[in-house]
Formats: sequence, structure tokens, C-alpha cells
Amino acid sequence: MFERLFALKNFGIKLGLGTITRLCESLGHPERAFRTVHIAGTNGKGSVAAMVHAGLINAGLQAALYTSPHLNNIAERFIVGRDPVETKILHDTTEYVLDQADALVSSGTLQSSPTFFEATTAIAFELFRRSKVDTAVIEVGLGGRYDASNIIEPALVSITSIGLDHQQQLGNSLTSIATEKAGVIKTGVPVVTGLLPSDVTTHVCNIATKVNSTVIPAFQDVSIKSRSIEGRSFLKIRTPQHQYKEIPLALRGIHQEENAVVAIRIMETLNPLGIEIPYDAIEKALREVEWPGRLELIALDRTRQVLLDVAHNPDGAAALARYLSQWHIERPPLIFAAMNDKDVTGMLRKLLPVVGPIIVTGLHNTRAMDLKTIETKVATLEPEREVIKVNNPTEALKKAFLYGSMVCVAGSFFLVGTVREQIQHRAILQ
Repeated sequence: MFERLFALKNFGIKLGLGTITRLCESLGHPERAFRTVHIAGTNGKGSVAAMVHAGLINAGLQAALYTSPHLNNIAERFIVGRDPVETKILHDTTEYVLDQADALVSSGTLQSSPTFFEATTAIAFELFRRSKVDTAVIEVGLGGRYDASNIIEPALVSITSIGLDHQQQLGNSLTSIATEKAGVIKTGVPVVTGLLPSDVTTHVCNIATKVNSTVIPAFQDVSIKSRSIEGRSFLKIRTPQHQYKEIPLALRGIHQEENAVVAIRIMETLNPLGIEIPYDAIEKALREVEWPGRLELIALDRTRQVLLDVAHNPDGAAALARYLSQWHIERPPLIFAAMNDKDVTGMLRKLLPVVGPIIVTGLHNTRAMDLKTIETKVATLEPEREVIKVNNPTEALKKAFLYGSMVCVAGSFFLVGTVREQIQHRAILQ
């Protein structure tokens, strides 16, 4: 049904605002029909976006959420209210936007068709306008400055973290990556920042100062008391605005404690901007938010569990490793796959000490790293480590359960999405 849209993936990644600007102009600027919160960062931005969106919903607002990539179904990228948009509505809006894009190419206004991400971003804006959305949380796709989402004029922006990822597009230093992420900062718009390295914080603050934007470090003047039960955190948080009662976080992992604080400070900062989220709505958001594929523990039956995590860079792998080292000291088997442009060695360096046998598997994706290359990278780090090569994720999961009753799946959104879909269809139980 979405063949025209997926065909745009052939255009690859193209950073820049020219195409998305002209496309949205032709659509009558749908991105201006609602208020926005813009969230950038290397890791954590999706979790924070989901928490803030949940807060808006709990506050009774007609809220939307735009994220990428999706795990199983493209509709996951476009959340209106609590659910992905209906397939027919998404299809009709997609056809309308792509017809507009084709007309611009035919007239010479555009030199080429939009990329897949440029198109999905325009589709999100048009969907949200048609749905009469009040406020939308928009997650940056890649970088910030030249990301297609950066044509919005948000009420607030956030930079959740800065780490090494997408170096080919963003640069090889934290400072260069920070420059790209900080490109979402707009004149006079407040910026909520997560825990950034001190030199990166200085760099971001300098950029913000030049455009008269106030930086709000999420952890400044905040006290946190936490305890964990079976991998789930219980937080008592005091901010300059409020003392929160103990909140059991819906999302697993210590790193979600940091994301929760960033989300809280974003929602608190929105209140004086006219987007009011009561404190009880904030607490409920953190307790109930759903964000699949992020340390998602699924019980297949009474004896078997699968832990799904979309960790796809060294920082994400480190967060997963911390969780495994604390809650799964049995060192579970790891099913692993990754894209060619990822720092696989950096990820494996974090994960190998906390997992058992490595089952590398293939993906139906032209960007996927081949199994032999991953095997070689494992051998370089640990020559004695057992590596099993399996052609597809279904067989990989069956093989993995021969080595343990809990299996970890990580390294790629595409891998996690594939395995999760199979679990939903119960294919692995056959």
C-alpha cells in the first residue's frame, strides 16, 4: 500500500531544509497548525519524547508524537492521541503529500523527489493538521540543524544527550556532533539539556546565548532518590518546582532515570509557556508510558523470556550492559545484527563482558553488516568467544534458547522489529 513512499528510500539520506521547506510551502505549511516540542539527542530522545507525549495526553490535550524509525509498522511513526493513525488515513495523506511532491518535481521547483524521511516528516505534519492536533512532540531524525524536522518553530527544544553516532554525517568529535544537535535551538526558545559532558555543555550554552535562548540543565537543583526492583526503577524526585511522590518508572534501566528527569523538566518548563501539564499527569506519564523495544522484557511462556533493546551505538550498548550486569548475571545469549555504518566494535566491547554465546544473524536490509564481518570483529576482541552464524532471526531465536532461558536481542532497530513482530505472531513458538 505504501510502495511509493518506501521507494523513496532509494534516495538515501540527504541533510538540508530546502526540499522539506518547499514541500511544506506547497501544502500550506501544515507544521504551523499546532504547537510543537522538538527533541534531539544521540540517545534517549525517543524515550523522552514518548514520556512527554504521555504527559500531554494525560493533561487532556489532543497531542501527537512523531518518531523514527519504526519497529514493525510505519504507522508507529505517527501517533495521534494514544494510538498510531489508521492505515487508510495514513495512506490517503501519504498519496496527497507525494502527489504534491511529484508536482513540484514536474514544475522544476524541486530538482529531485524528497527522501523517505523528508516525505514522512511532511506526512506527519499534514496528518497532525488534519487531526486538529493541539501539540505535537517531534523527535529529530538525524542530527538537528539540517534534519527535515527542523523547519518547525517549537515552543521548547531539548537535547537529551551527545554521543558518537552517525559520524559520517555529523562529524567525529563530540563538539562537532553537538553543533549539529544544537542546530534545533531557536531564538528565544528555551532548551532543556540532559547530562552532557562539561565541554559540550559549554559549547551548547554558547550557541544558545547567541540567539537569546535560555538553557535549562535538567539536573540543576534537582535531587533524586532511587531504588530498583527486578530492573524497574522507583524514583523520588525534587525539582525547583515540585516534590514528586515515588514514581515506578514504566521503562526499565538506570538510564531511564536520567530520561525521566529530562522529561519532567521539559513538562514543567512547558507550563508557563501555555502548555499546561499538571504534576499528577507528569507522574502518570512516567508510570504508564509505553515505548516498545527499549529493554522490553517479553515472557514467551513460563520458562522463556526475550529482552529486546534497540541499542545501536556504544552509548546505547553501555546502557544495556549496565542493565544486564545488574539483573542478568547469568550472561544470557545475545542475538546481534547491525548496520554497516555503525560502530560495531564499540558496541561489542560493551556487551561481550555481560553476555554469553553470540548469535549473529542476517537482515533483509541492504545496509546490514554481513555475518562474517561481525564474527571477525568479535574474534578480534575475544578470540575464544563462541559465535554462531544463523541466516535469519527466527532460527537465531530458536538456536539462542539452546543456551539459556532468557535471550537478549540488540544491535539494530531492524533486528528488534523483526523479532518483535515474530513474537507478536507467535511464529517462534511453532
